[in-house]
Amino acid sequence: MKLRRILAVWAAKCAEKVSVHVFHRQGVTWAGRIALKICPNILSELAGQVREHIFIVCGTNGKTTTNNMLCAALEAEGKKVVCNHTGSNMLNGVAAAFALAAGWSGNLDADCASIEIDEASTKRVFPYFKPDYMVLTNLFRDQLDRYGEIDITMNLLKEVIQTAPDMTVIVNGDDALSSFLAMDTGNPYIAYGISEQVVEDKDSREIREGRFCKKCGAMMRYNFYHYSQLGDYACTACDFKRPAIDFDASEIQLGDGLSFTVENRRISANYKGFYNVYNILAAYAAIRSAGIDAVHFCRMLEEFNPENGRMEEFHIRGTKVVLNLAKNPAGFNQNISAVMQDSTPKDVIIVINDNAQDGTDISWLWDVDFDRFKDTNANSIIVSGIRCQDMRLRLKYVDIPSVLEEDVTKAIHECIEKGCGNLYVLVNYTALFSTRMVLKKMEGQK
Repeated sequence: MKLRRILAVWAAKCAEKVSVHVFHRQGVTWAGRIALKICPNILSELAGQVREHIFIVCGTNGKTTTNNMLCAALEAEGKKVVCNHTGSNMLNGVAAAFALAAGWSGNLDADCASIEIDEASTKRVFPYFKPDYMVLTNLFRDQLDRYGEIDITMNLLKEVIQTAPDMTVIVNGDDALSSFLAMDTGNPYIAYGISEQVVEDKDSREIREGRFCKKCGAMMRYNFYHYSQLGDYACTACDFKRPAIDFDASEIQLGDGLSFTVENRRISANYKGFYNVYNILAAYAAIRSAGIDAVHFCRMLEEFNPENGRMEEFHIRGTKVVLNLAKNPAGFNQNISAVMQDSTPKDVIIVINDNAQDGTDISWLWDVDFDRFKDTNANSIIVSGIRCQDMRLRLKYVDIPSVLEEDVTKAIHECIEKGCGNLYVLVNYTALFSTRMVLKKMEGQK
């Protein structure tokens, strides 16, 4: 079996390099598929060599940022970590993370693993290993043609979590859906959240998924919302309510950056977007729950550079470009909020595809609060991608003018040459990698 594992590791490494350098594609999925074909048990064998903790990160939004931040936090404490940094989070991507981290001898030298897993893929991954911790970021409506309604995802996750009864769930306590799931599994759980109202949300037209109690079906009462269904809640008929918060963020400040206090530590980061408070808090709660002091957490944040299109910055011929993934209503609304934090003039490109990985049903665009773009001081808005006409129509319904340019590369060039020097590019899933490659290539050119 070791010989097959060695061959699988070698083949995975070669496949990944060929994909990137010859075909200019992210080769992680192919690397994992080949590794599993050669050695079907490679994931179990390599995961079994992790010396300390295996963390997984699940949830609708924030998985990649939280997972990469958790990995960086562990590494800042001197740990050797296996991580699927690229966000390739299905079975093949998870297998690739371990295979590519292994040495040419077929063995793994790792203290911890920090692995992002797509919710629907947990059922395929968990038979290979049982994690010590699951970070559950949130549960929002996402890709209805793939996941179905949230109840389906919750039932799937409950079944999977219960196959690992010793696994601790580190849950966003402000999300009634995630909290109920963590409680309902019977697994030990630890909650993180924000107990003070940070933003005034009463005029928001966001879709609220947590309006009815998952325990008894009665109406939920919210003292306040942070955004979407996240907030301070309690059932009006039964004893279900927001759990006691173990890692509570307070004294939150937003602006050009963000900061908050947790466990009497002041945490600061140069990121925009209220949702990033949750991402940082989730990573912090995870590392602390594992008994690690996290003494270098703040320094890690100073050095941490969001990549893979999560508020990733590029500088191209005098223009600052921010690339961010926006793939469902809750995520897109938070993207708009992050853009609004920048009060200076800006150009905006919105790229919408409807490939299989995006979800072919794009009706979710009508649940996004796009009329808030009227207050973003936008110099121009360009719609692009396969479903650019649909996006243009959506904006027209809220009286926001836009320019149509189906070719993303041309749209970016137009904004670089004629824009105001401040560009936000918001893309859904399959547009992310290709758009990022365009921006990296342009950034490298003089």
